[in-house]
Amino acid sequence: MKTNHCKIVDCTIRDGGLVNNWDFSVDFVQQLYAGLNEAGVDYMEIGYKNSPKLLKGAEEAGPWRFLNDDFLRKVIPQKGNTKLSALVDVGRVDENDILPRSESMLDLIRVACYSKDVDKALALVQTFHDRGYETTLNIMALSNVMENELLEAFELIKESTVDVVYIVDSYGSLDHNDVKYLVEKFKTHLPNKRLGVHTHNNMQLAFSNTLVAAELGVELLDASVYGMGRAAGNCPTELLVAHLKGTKYNLRPVLGVLEQLMVPLREKEEWGYILPYMITGALDEHPRSAMALRSSEDKDNVVDFYDKLTTPEVNFDK
Repeated sequence: MKTNHCKIVDCTIRDGGLVNNWDFSVDFVQQLYAGLNEAGVDYMEIGYKNSPKLLKGAEEAGPWRFLNDDFLRKVIPQKGNTKLSALVDVGRVDENDILPRSESMLDLIRVACYSKDVDKALALVQTFHDRGYETTLNIMALSNVMENELLEAFELIKESTVDVVYIVDSYGSLDHNDVKYLVEKFKTHLPNKRLGVHTHNNMQLAFSNTLVAAELGVELLDASVYGMGRAAGNCPTELLVAHLKGTKYNLRPVLGVLEQLMVPLREKEEWGYILPYMITGALDEHPRSAMALRSSEDKDNVVDFYDKLTTPEVNFDK
């Protein structure tokens, strides 16, 4: 399997922040960056670059939810080879908050949207491209997008300046055949674009789905250390580092980060393969109902949860 074209984007702070409301200490993030840099990981997504004034609950979230450039300069005074990335959501970012790349710590800005907002996302991409950044477009919830909608989106994307287009398995519901089908479709319709993949582990397929994509030529592979991410989490960085052949990656520093930071954190916070997330993945649904269950007293009542999700009339009794 040839994977020397692949680059790892570690999303531990950004996607993992959805687990603990971005409550990571500066020391934690610095240690993580140092470990990833030593391991040869290509990008670290250090948070969101959304605007606090456009989101509810901004006061309670940690600083990685709304990255401030001055703050970031203090956190990473010496940048290594690992580039820094941030994600923005359409409708939640004020483009005036984004400095030109020459004045910023960030190298890559990724724009996430649903398929209906691809035009708005590409307008943001153009702005960030003009300011000198590498860019990606991440179309979320692909498993729920109608064919004609996707084809319309491809027409816009093909003509745009975006560098990389992502195949995102938002609900952790895709298997290897789905990934193969989507990668081939994206390659057919977007022959001029590089591709990325972002998987979730609801059905314990995040790692294998990522490898399938890599084998088909997908270049940017999203992952997080110990799989930390919303609900079932992501493809584990350490598995990619250990497995990708013909690459420069070094596993030992990632094991250091796991031992020092992630194992203790996992004792306090919950993420990963857990039955309610498996159920929403199997049913191709957003994990929000499973997340609500896990924070209730009935957190292990999986049969009742399954029945509620699969019996239409029960849903309307509430």
